[in-house]
Amino acid sequence: MYIERLELKDFRNYESIELDFSSKINVFIGENAQGKTNLMESLYVLSMAKSHRTSNDKELIRWEADYGKIRGAIQKKYGHLPLELTLSKKGKKAKVNHLEQKKLSNYIGQLNVVMFAPEDLYLVKGSPQVRRRFLDMEIGQISPVYLHDLLQFQKILKQRNHILKQNQGKPFLKDVMYDVYTEQYIDAAVKVIQKRFQFMDLLQKWAEPIHFGISRGLEKLTVSYNSTSGIKADWTENEMKEHLEKKITDNQKRELDRGVTLTGPHRDDLQFFVNDYDVQIYGSQGQQRTTALSLKLAEIELIKQEVGEAPVLLLDDVLSELDDYRQSHLLNTIQGDVQTFVTTTSVEGIAHDTIQHAKMFHVEQGAVID
Repeated sequence: MYIERLELKDFRNYESIELDFSSKINVFIGENAQGKTNLMESLYVLSMAKSHRTSNDKELIRWEADYGKIRGAIQKKYGHLPLELTLSKKGKKAKVNHLEQKKLSNYIGQLNVVMFAPEDLYLVKGSPQVRRRFLDMEIGQISPVYLHDLLQFQKILKQRNHILKQNQGKPFLKDVMYDVYTEQYIDAAVKVIQKRFQFMDLLQKWAEPIHFGISRGLEKLTVSYNSTSGIKADWTENEMKEHLEKKITDNQKRELDRGVTLTGPHRDDLQFFVNDYDVQIYGSQGQQRTTALSLKLAEIELIKQEVGEAPVLLLDDVLSELDDYRQSHLLNTIQGDVQTFVTTTSVEGIAHDTIQHAKMFHVEQGAVID
């Protein structure tokens, strides 16, 4: 799949703009704070209906405008697909092929993207929240069911936490609604955990050989989903539920003391091992960056396998963060069927044919010249 055309109205610092893209490589060149990353962000929002930079949609609307709009003309293997997303202070409206979607979960997944930005280099050594977000965003692209299950889980978690907060400090809790929410919570949590385990198996399948290649055959990467409750991937659904129920029962006093739910997928994490050593603790900066790069390249292959066509790759100011070897490996990998967007202040330091034959867009103070 690839993006043929992008139209923005009152998005970030763009009042109105229309751009036609190459199906191969597109490069946004310009100094910092001119609007390159805003263009990249608009492509991400068009795909995911949310930003990778902010959780506040109001920040995406141009100053003093009532609403912002992103339109994209997408070419997929089965034909042309128009997408449209309108952002206002009241919420979002999403259209697929000019038809408004009642649920955003029906919109997400129409356009698949893989974003690689400097902050993704900290995927390994960053907080567990960063890695959980990585999991949720990527699974959500290939599984609308997961998005629905995750939203249900988050809703029930909020309700359960509300009851715990109301009863914080009590020695024990007898409340019918607490029992109802706990039962619902266990069901919802297990659905999320099961899907994450399945995704991790797929990610491992692709990331291991990619990392082996980038490390010149010296390193074996293992990706592991670390369930805080101790649930194992090979357990049955009933075994998972029984284990989680016991954990919650054992933790009830601690939860009442804290006023929050302490066990579940909202506290789980990913672990990365290179040659059986935890990369987050013992890995060099180079190993951590190679691990992050391997995960992003694995995402491309995973989506390609699950969806049946390659996603769009967004490289936001990341090439300058990679050394020549990793840079070349990345650019060699994307040659061919992966439409790629790159932001950079200069292409002088990128000695690769892929970039030299790209379509160039010069960005200056919210204006784009191609």
